[in-house]
Amino acid sequence: MINFSNYDLNHPLDISIPLRASTDNVSAWYVSPPEIKAVENGTWVGDVNRGGSVNFRNIFFNPHGHGTHTECVGHISKEDYSVNKLLKKFFFKALLITLEPKNIGSDRVISEDQLMNVIFPEGTEAIVIRTLPNEIDKLSKHYSNTNFPYLHEKAALFIRNKGINHLLIDLPSVDREEDEGKLLAHKAFWNYPENPRLDCTITEFIYVPALIKDGEYLLNIQIAPFENDASPSKPVLYPLK
Repeated sequence: MINFSNYDLNHPLDISIPLRASTDNVSAWYVSPPEIKAVENGTWVGDVNRGGSVNFRNIFFNPHGHGTHTECVGHISKEDYSVNKLLKKFFFKALLITLEPKNIGSDRVISEDQLMNVIFPEGTEAIVIRTLPNEIDKLSKHYSNTNFPYLHEKAALFIRNKGINHLLIDLPSVDREEDEGKLLAHKAFWNYPENPRLDCTITEFIYVPALIKDGEYLLNIQIAPFENDASPSKPVLYPLK
């Protein structure tokens, strides 16, 4: 049971990356920039500055490739699971930690032994991982073909065994960019396909500014109600009083 009076609800800390119709929008997986365009129907246009009565726009984007998103096990399963149906709670006791991925060969990896040094307060339901270096370019970086850092399978299993149901990270994926479709960290965290953890989520592409200190927070995961394996999302942290 969360005691909301323990948290400062007047000072929310947004750790999402906004979606913009621009080449400066963050991206991965070789997707083109998002598009936000006014609807045109004959002589009518959904743009007030072009003579329309209202702004009325179509939006084209990919939730996995264009910014902060929350996904369920449906992202990797043969079964058709919707994050909108599986995510039924939205507030969680969270722990924010900062880690510098280790160099392993040509990869940079968050390892199990790094997490073994972390003290998880009782009742922790979510972990928010900020990686170093934590440059401002995370808000606009194009990650395709960069072999970005990732979470080792054993680290994901360690998080699962700690009873953590919600994993948030400031990278495009918890898995290696090119991994031959193995998706080892996703599968370890969700325990798929053996006994899938349907009420658990992974949120990727967050950004945690340096001024937010490591420690305990109240986490609110806000999603758009898409019936899909993933939805654009807005995770918000509330500090302890």
